[in-house]
Amino acid sequence: MAEAAASEAGRAAPDYYFLSDLHLGGDGALQHCDFAAEFIAFLRALEDKGTDSELIIGGDTFGFWELTTVEGIARFDEIVRHHQAIFDQLKATGERIRITVMVGNHDYDLACDPAFAERLARYNLHLDTSISLKRQMLGRTIWIEHGQQADPFNASPDYGNRYALPVGYYITETIVAGTSRHSEFGRGNWLKDIRSVATDQIPDWVVSNYFYREMAWVVRGVISVFLLLITVAAIALVAELARRAGLIDANYILRNPFVRSLGFVGNIFVAIIAVNMMILFFMLVMAIPGAVVLHDIKRTLSRFRLSFGGVESIEGLGSDVYLARARQVFAEHPETAVYLFGHTHDAFLIEEDGRVIANMGTWLKILHRVPVRFGYLPAVYYPSFRLNYFHIAEENGEIAIHYVDRPKTPERELGWLQRILTFGRKPPAPRPIPARTTLSGRS
Repeated sequence: MAEAAASEAGRAAPDYYFLSDLHLGGDGALQHCDFAAEFIAFLRALEDKGTDSELIIGGDTFGFWELTTVEGIARFDEIVRHHQAIFDQLKATGERIRITVMVGNHDYDLACDPAFAERLARYNLHLDTSISLKRQMLGRTIWIEHGQQADPFNASPDYGNRYALPVGYYITETIVAGTSRHSEFGRGNWLKDIRSVATDQIPDWVVSNYFYREMAWVVRGVISVFLLLITVAAIALVAELARRAGLIDANYILRNPFVRSLGFVGNIFVAIIAVNMMILFFMLVMAIPGAVVLHDIKRTLSRFRLSFGGVESIEGLGSDVYLARARQVFAEHPETAVYLFGHTHDAFLIEEDGRVIANMGTWLKILHRVPVRFGYLPAVYYPSFRLNYFHIAEENGEIAIHYVDRPKTPERELGWLQRILTFGRKPPAPRPIPARTTLSGRS
């Protein structure tokens, strides 16, 4: 994307605050905001910072793509109606410091209709529709982008044209918004969290929630017992093959003192495991031609320049493409000290050759896939929050980058079966970000 679009607007300020991807709004239960109290508290704290500070929200402030019941400027009004307290506080904070709103892919409408700028100004929000923003500090540049322009599935092919919509728009409108309209019919409002899940994991996440939340408890119990027996049968099958190969003296899964002590019940258990071993063996035999067919399908898709990874790339997962974009900016604009972006919801900070690449993360709930400890039951999705922001200021002749993570504990959502099956397993810890990073100014 041409850097001529980068905005030079805005005076130099002693300090800047950066966050991204609030995703306010959407159909049905997507209008619910889990972090309203924390965001309002953050804005109130900024009121005391004085008029030399600036808050920059780096795109996807609004979930226009997920809001299909109204169109145009009415989308913004609908979001305000559901989040009046947040907008009242934005207005109050905006009287003390400058609040700049960038355009993301989910609120791409902001770049297409000039009426949005006037509407946001009513709440002291300054809309900047430039693809990239620049701010100066100590003779160096802070470069800010949402990040969608590096994602071919979410970048507009003709930025500013309301009809030039990327593939990601149609996926969001169909899957995310469509699903949310039916969330209230479930046993627990779990469908509202669909945008907290990576696109490639949505089928697995739906299966998980169907099994643990929607499925009748009798059916779930029978399936759980069957899959547990299959797991024991797999171990017993390996032991039997080892016995026949002369590696061990006996199949200790089927013949051990504990099973013998059960008498008739033990004999039934051995019979059940033996039957499951035969079923499992048949499944393994059938898996061989299945694997051959699957390999041929992948090879055919490759000839057509398609792959099973296509859905994953639609979400713009992974950091490589964004790191490449940051390095391109550094190469073409050597004065740039910090490259900030959002979009992927994965907060991190990397130092490279006296420069910083940072992802601003998201304030949405984050769901992490955790495999179960026993058997082949569906994985469990653990909720978490990382309500974070970056604060960049001049300190003792250096550019100081402060990272702040406001703690928030998710509501208790997992059932007892989910907790038992994942006992001792927790989601991966988020990438550590230092509380303070410093860069030298231009001498």
